[in-house]
Amino acid sequence: MYRVTIIMFFLFFLSLQARGQTDPDGYEFEVEIFEIDEDIKIDGRLDEGAWGRAKKVTGFIQQFPDEGDPPAEETEVKIMYDQRNLYIGARIHDTTESPHIISSLQRDYDFFENDAFGVLLGPYDDGANGFFFAVNPLNIQLEALVTNGDNLQEVWDNRWTSAVQVYDDYWEVEIAIPFKTLRFNEGTDYWRINFIRNDRKNFQASSWTPAPIHQNLINLAFTGYMLWENPLRSRGPNISVIPYVAGNTMKNHEAGTPSEQGAAAGLDAKIAVTPALNLDLTLNPDFSTVEVDQQQTNLDRFEIYFPERRQFFLENADLFSDFGFTSIRPFFSRRIGIATDSLGRTTENRIIGGARLNGKIGDNFRLGLLNMQTAREEGVGFPGQNFTVATFQQKMFSRSNIAGIFVNRETTSRQEGGTSLPDYNRLIGLDYNLASPNDRWNGIFFVHKTFSPHLSGDDYSHASYLRYNTRRFEITWNHEYVGENFNAEVGYVPRVGYWRLEPSAEFRIYPLGTAAQVHKFKVYYDLYKDSNFGLKTDERFTFNYRMEFRNTAYLNFRLYNEFIYLFFPFDPTRTDGEQLSEGTTHQYTRAGVTYVSDVRKRLNFYASTYYGGFYNGTRAYFRNEIIYRAQPYGSVSLFAEFNSINLPEPYNSADLWLVGPRFEISFTDELFLSTFIQYNNQINNINLNTRFQWRFKPVSDLFIVYRDDYFPNLQVKNRSVVLKLTYWLNL
Repeated sequence: MYRVTIIMFFLFFLSLQARGQTDPDGYEFEVEIFEIDEDIKIDGRLDEGAWGRAKKVTGFIQQFPDEGDPPAEETEVKIMYDQRNLYIGARIHDTTESPHIISSLQRDYDFFENDAFGVLLGPYDDGANGFFFAVNPLNIQLEALVTNGDNLQEVWDNRWTSAVQVYDDYWEVEIAIPFKTLRFNEGTDYWRINFIRNDRKNFQASSWTPAPIHQNLINLAFTGYMLWENPLRSRGPNISVIPYVAGNTMKNHEAGTPSEQGAAAGLDAKIAVTPALNLDLTLNPDFSTVEVDQQQTNLDRFEIYFPERRQFFLENADLFSDFGFTSIRPFFSRRIGIATDSLGRTTENRIIGGARLNGKIGDNFRLGLLNMQTAREEGVGFPGQNFTVATFQQKMFSRSNIAGIFVNRETTSRQEGGTSLPDYNRLIGLDYNLASPNDRWNGIFFVHKTFSPHLSGDDYSHASYLRYNTRRFEITWNHEYVGENFNAEVGYVPRVGYWRLEPSAEFRIYPLGTAAQVHKFKVYYDLYKDSNFGLKTDERFTFNYRMEFRNTAYLNFRLYNEFIYLFFPFDPTRTDGEQLSEGTTHQYTRAGVTYVSDVRKRLNFYASTYYGGFYNGTRAYFRNEIIYRAQPYGSVSLFAEFNSINLPEPYNSADLWLVGPRFEISFTDELFLSTFIQYNNQINNINLNTRFQWRFKPVSDLFIVYRDDYFPNLQVKNRSVVLKLTYWLNL
């Protein structure tokens, strides 16, 4: 009990540090905006009379490379609104005589790799959740949800309008963001806001409200306020329906079976219960996704993590998927719609439908409810299942919160002789998320417990992570405990039965008048012990030195010393060779270097290598990637990863290649073609994936995807073609 008291006192002390500015009155960075009643034509020309009356925002401040200095090029912004839209207009001065840096015409580009202007919105004033919208000089759009203060989810799509006009020494941006696209509380009279300019060709980033050089510039901790002339009200019914139709044909050449054809139709719907609370519905969703995961050479003893890409799960995803740590996730949405048969083979499990309610209730409380039903799969003997997730998040102080989660998987229908999946699996958990106003302190503290019919005792996990981050220092502390019987079946927990301690410290030097922008020196320690905190199973000590140059290049040196105790037999090459024995220990050292060239150049490259011990042998690693950008029409890249593993007899040695040429072509800002080839000799596979996309209307797409899998001798394993059409309809 005394330990809990100490922890609670410590959290209370830190939370006192988290008190901050929440009342915008008299704040240094604020702008008053007025409501207009005239029509605004979004053409990139700020020539309507209303623009002339709007207050001008200027005085941008550099974040890097020269923190606190005025940027080389000025930026002027105006903002106003009417009953339907929020309008942002900007003049971006550009007297530097060189072409704009624009990676492609593809939507949702990397903001910091392009010349671009963006607006960061925080409707809730919680310093954690908001929206980011950006355009570049060719009017290519980027929109993203902002979670946890500075985490961008670019995969989020929604409807908004922009236009750009480019002149000799400046370019003008005009943006209209419908209030129906945003989420906000009625009656509010101010929002958080910041305007951000990335001047890539001059390698400068600046903003209206300054952010420290050691922080993410797109961070809701560093914003000003916009003050509404009239408190915001609901803009009427807000319902969107996104139907789809899809067809496919596929043939398994390896099995010699006939070609199979399929067709499907379904829809998603978005219903705004309030301007801040949204209901998502899905019926027969098509999760035979047009996105394909990049292959990886797997030399790890545990499951590899692949991110969620399905649109239904993405909006407010942090309310469901950000509990715990990256290696202790109580809920992982990719578990829904995946079935494993009695032979351990993974296949898609059809989702019949589902619903999700998520958003804000009041100023300080967030709610998330999710329910999904999967079908009984007769072919693989997999039962129907129901998945329920309930979460809440209560704001504490200025940017911190306390959050709770409940996860339930329930077997709803069985097939005789099918897989023996337990009837249910449940989890409850409580998280405390700490974030100070200036983001100097942040962290997470949690405890989770699972319930399974066949397991009891030692079925909980707890952890604490705390970071202190200033211009000179970044110091972190992490502890984790996962019990032997902690069983989060709908989560991502690749290992159980351990304690982990993980401290680190980084020191930074920002020199003046040199080619280097910053020097970073970091020490990192990672220790795993068994659940009794007796047997040491893993230990790693790392020293890292990184030098970042003012031309965007960087150089990184690292030295590792690693210890591993094998608590199950393991082949380090994962090529079905002789396995190292359970109970053996291995300690080795390796060193490496990475260099990335000036990414502003059309031709740039990445090179990384290290060499040293590996279990009871040695490992040499090389990864190189060369990219040519034919801006703005696309890029050609080639990466090659090589692992040369040498182990003594009778264990397998292996030379493992992962090679991936990729071609990205943007014919227009609506027509895109991407092709990539992946050769992976660890799994004896060559994969060809070609995707054509036509965005014929905002958030409405036609996809044609062609995929082949081959043996290394180019004999076809399987082949498929998928056609999918989606259409976004506002009612």
